[in-house]
Amino acid sequence: MPARKSCSTNYLIFGASLRKGSLNDKLASLAASVVEEAGGTVVRAGMADFDCPSYDLDVETGAGIPAGADRFRSNLLSTDGFIIASPEYNASMPGILKNVIDWVSRYRPQPLKGRHGLVMSASPSMAGGNRGLWALRVPLEHLGARVYPDMFSLAQAHEAFDASGRLKDAKLQKWFESTVDCFIESVEAAKHYPMMKSQWIEFLGERPTPATERVELTETRPV
Repeated sequence: MPARKSCSTNYLIFGASLRKGSLNDKLASLAASVVEEAGGTVVRAGMADFDCPSYDLDVETGAGIPAGADRFRSNLLSTDGFIIASPEYNASMPGILKNVIDWVSRYRPQPLKGRHGLVMSASPSMAGGNRGLWALRVPLEHLGARVYPDMFSLAQAHEAFDASGRLKDAKLQKWFESTVDCFIESVEAAKHYPMMKSQWIEFLGERPTPATERVELTETRPV
């Protein structure tokens, strides 16, 4: 895929598995190479960088938000978009990934709000981990992330990569590249869009109270 010299966006990319050399880490590396070929800048991370103890309000009020969540927040704020390659655990996302999302949601302003995201998965199964991605979209979109409509799920991933880390199937490789490239173009378009008002309201009930509502009203340029 030819480089687009006009690309001015940068991305946080990581695989949501703690295992070194996991299939999803390989998929994250492939996504990073596509972004770099398109002219984008990549912050390549691993799930271990964001590992946190289980969310506990007592820990938050006593010791504060842990370092892993703070690194996740910092990386989100310093990039224009994120790409997560997530395994599927029991038809959902990994608990470690949900946990760091829960931790980072405690920051104000909300760091996921307005961030552009692309989710993908790799699995030995025939479904490619797709069910886990639908579960992952829920908290991300609830927190205001703009998750790209298309997703990429790589089935039989244990047999899908060649020695160079690319996909053996040329058609799959082309589809993967086009999915990532379309995401990049959407982030580019949003970054240069005129300033607009945005809001994030977590609770819209009949009797909102300080204990149940979280509202952020901002006038920002989309990121």
